[in-house]
Amino acid sequence: MKVNQAEFIISAVGPSQYPMDALPEIALAGRSNVGKSSLINRMINRKNLARTSSKPGKTQQLNYYKINSDLFFVDLPGYGYAQVSKTEREKWGKFIENYLLHREFLKLVLLVIDLRHPPSKDDQAMYSWLKHHGTPLCIVTTKADKIPRSKWQQHVKIVKETLGADKSDPVVLFSSELGLGKDELWQIIEQKIDYGADTTAEEQPETQPESAEQEH
Repeated sequence: MKVNQAEFIISAVGPSQYPMDALPEIALAGRSNVGKSSLINRMINRKNLARTSSKPGKTQQLNYYKINSDLFFVDLPGYGYAQVSKTEREKWGKFIENYLLHREFLKLVLLVIDLRHPPSKDDQAMYSWLKHHGTPLCIVTTKADKIPRSKWQQHVKIVKETLGADKSDPVVLFSSELGLGKDELWQIIEQKIDYGADTTAEEQPETQPESAEQEH
């Protein structure tokens, strides 16, 4: 997908604020500081549209980013922040859960994992929850540039084994710094949202009969 336009739309705190565009949505879930904002910025070739922060737990809403007129990236609040009260964490948990269970336009969840470390208990819990509810997901391992290339596959293996990942789950090795994994991730997203399918379907009835007559 060629990104011609990307814009921040809203920080939503409930369903009443979700966009009404009826576009497919790709959600990003992961621990605080795992690199979700940097991933979004790399995917859309922008340096700072998605706001990064060194303070864990800063994102407390669903941040919507509209890409062309094709889809939304939805950045979910990061989990694993120790400085936030248990009551607040529980509130955010219900908020995220309701979105993931009931948002009809949600097509795929990117479970973002820091490649440098084995998945945390929170990562494992999120993966298990998504699988239990049959939510389509893609595991994205970020910060590959922070470890030697020769150890990439070893770390990917640890991520898969710790999560207990199904072989059917796509896993993308990603680096926001290097651009590694960007094209592969776009391909997965395009398949999930049927990108280009409508155009192909519209063109076929007009072009096929004509070409068939020419060939025979």
